[in-house]
Amino acid sequence: KAKAPCIIFIDEIDAIGRHRSRGQQPGGNDERENTLNSLLVEMDGFATDSGVIILAATNRPDTLDSALLRPGRFDRQISIDKPDINGRTEIFDVHLKPITLSADVDARNLAAQTPGFAGAEIANVCNEAALIAARRNKKAVDQQDFNDAIDRVIGGLEKKNKIISPGEKKIVAYHEAGHAVAGWFLEHADPLVKVSIVPRGVAALGYAQYLPKEQFLYTTEQLIDEMCMALGGRAAEELVFGKISTGALSDLERITKMAYSIVTMYGMNAKIGNVSFYDSKQSSEYSFNKPYSEATAETIDNEVRAIIDAAYQRTKKLLTDKGPELEIIAQELLQKEILFQSDLERLVGKRPFEELTTYQAHTAGTDRSKTKSEVDHEHPQERGLTEHPEQQEGHVPGTPLTGNGSSADQSTSANSRIA
Repeated sequence: KAKAPCIIFIDEIDAIGRHRSRGQQPGGNDERENTLNSLLVEMDGFATDSGVIILAATNRPDTLDSALLRPGRFDRQISIDKPDINGRTEIFDVHLKPITLSADVDARNLAAQTPGFAGAEIANVCNEAALIAARRNKKAVDQQDFNDAIDRVIGGLEKKNKIISPGEKKIVAYHEAGHAVAGWFLEHADPLVKVSIVPRGVAALGYAQYLPKEQFLYTTEQLIDEMCMALGGRAAEELVFGKISTGALSDLERITKMAYSIVTMYGMNAKIGNVSFYDSKQSSEYSFNKPYSEATAETIDNEVRAIIDAAYQRTKKLLTDKGPELEIIAQELLQKEILFQSDLERLVGKRPFEELTTYQAHTAGTDRSKTKSEVDHEHPQERGLTEHPEQQEGHVPGTPLTGNGSSADQSTSANSRIA
């Protein structure tokens, strides 16, 4: 008040503004709660004409104490989401200005390659691309430099000194080929645009990158197709080698979360019905008491296993029917180590579904009635521009719509695995 008029900004307000514990529940923090109480008292002392404006920022608004959000305190909330493809294009335009660029670099193309990227990640991509071009003694940064930079940001550093045995390399190749085939021939799965068996990051022996649609609502069929695509790696291992490996850890983690979301969050299961046990407020009552009986818990577990088993059998049947395509892609991967969308089209033909890619839809404008062939006819030079790495958009199927998705390409413990 002595410095009025002024603006007070509190970053990471959740550090002191988390839900206060009730009674002697575990996890209580008297010092933090006293700090929060003092802050609340001080905020109540500001009149509308005091000339003091208080702003705060957090990535976890769901964890804040309700007293902080009452009228007269932080009663106005501004949600800043990750930028969409138009926003990413404008951010790229800003960060590309000080860089000497080759003629083949286009901000719209880069925006289509980086779904789910925040502004800081886009700045990191531009910086990495400039560094890569400098190491290669180039006078201008070209598209290949940006492709490598996006790879590095998404998958981590390439482990050139990581030597894996021929047997393991073959398993990785068929695992990634399984993902590729499943994503290619399932209508609602995100089409694969790049697959690699080059080790990257801490423990990943291979990874696949997809071109996700920028959408916020998902049907049951779309979620099931996403699960089948994630199970493609393990199904391919079992069909080809007659045994499975530990490489599917991140895939299993993802499909398990999706299956539980189908049953317990979105009310998409016939036995459980139109019921959601998701607690959007993350209240403490849910932390210590399940809002359903033991019988319902058993039913949930059984339904989750049934959904996953059905998806796995469907995936195995698809890969059995597409056995020649699986073999062709795996052998090509063993030879080249990296395949793009154009390689898959050359090997197994175009996807049997008429659709617009994110980049084609972006360049075609808002007219969604156009077919893929019409856009290809209008922009023939742009067909190959989406053959590059992709990352999951901000929202991942199977997670609450209010939450942020996470990439499946995360390293595990000491054991190597396949993304």
